[in-house]
Amino acid sequence: MELLFMKPYCKEVLWGGTKLAEKFGYETEGDHTGEAWVVAANKNGVSTVTEGEYAGKTLTELWNEHRELFNNMQGEEFPLLVKLIDARDDLSIQVHPDDAYAKVNENCKGKTECWYIVDCDEGADIVTGHKAQTKEELKKLVEEKRWSELLNIRPIKKGDFFFISSGTVHAIRKGTLILEIQQNSDITYRLYDYDRLQNGKPRELHTAKSLDVITCPQELKDTREAEKIYRGQKSQVLVDCPLFTVTKHMVSGADEVVIDNPYDFLIVNVLEGTGSVDGRKIKPGDSFIAPYGYRKLAFSGTLTFMTSHV
Repeated sequence: MELLFMKPYCKEVLWGGTKLAEKFGYETEGDHTGEAWVVAANKNGVSTVTEGEYAGKTLTELWNEHRELFNNMQGEEFPLLVKLIDARDDLSIQVHPDDAYAKVNENCKGKTECWYIVDCDEGADIVTGHKAQTKEELKKLVEEKRWSELLNIRPIKKGDFFFISSGTVHAIRKGTLILEIQQNSDITYRLYDYDRLQNGKPRELHTAKSLDVITCPQELKDTREAEKIYRGQKSQVLVDCPLFTVTKHMVSGADEVVIDNPYDFLIVNVLEGTGSVDGRKIKPGDSFIAPYGYRKLAFSGTLTFMTSHV
């Protein structure tokens, strides 16, 4: 069996920068590349296998034609979408619907996601949550554009983690490099976009739908479990919810570190360091899938990486 190394789909956006090319060597088309969809099987972007038996095939093709690689899981789409995001400027204030609302109103899945801060500028921050206690207060603050009174702005540092459930008001802000792991959905409702223009026109807002789906009042949860240390490896479950489980691993030492994979698939995203997996060299920016039946992965070197599965 083979690990499925992926080439990302890179996306140019108004607020993007150049770090995805500079830090990870990704092939980009301009100097506003905001997103690299590193593990993706979405109608709006797909990643492609770079080597081995399935070289040149997209993840969508593997899902449709070789479902045995994923233990013959049910569902029309691969369940997760993983991105690296470079925000040179602020993203819009936004919210995502849950599955029930998205199915009725958009004919798609909803979107719950999580963020790991790969790097950020000194003094950087993000928006997570809001301060309104009732829907009436929320609507009033939005209609009157009293954003400073409404939004919960949080300072960030490298290594921080945030779980963003559907219904949570949020925004990535400038100077931030993020690994985002989410449901395989591209549905976003913009609540506010700083009155910016794109091609001479304001970007579309979705105020009514946003107000429909925003959770109120909003309680943000710290989903991180205690860090574990064993034989040259530190690991920490960052979130374990019905939609996905994400774990951070830090490997250093002379001994190989073996990660078990009893899952339908296991996604690995390498963020820092140098080393190898099963003798194959890996570097920051590498993303791959261990398919079903690839039971153990042996890592060596000095590495920080994420694993995710459903």
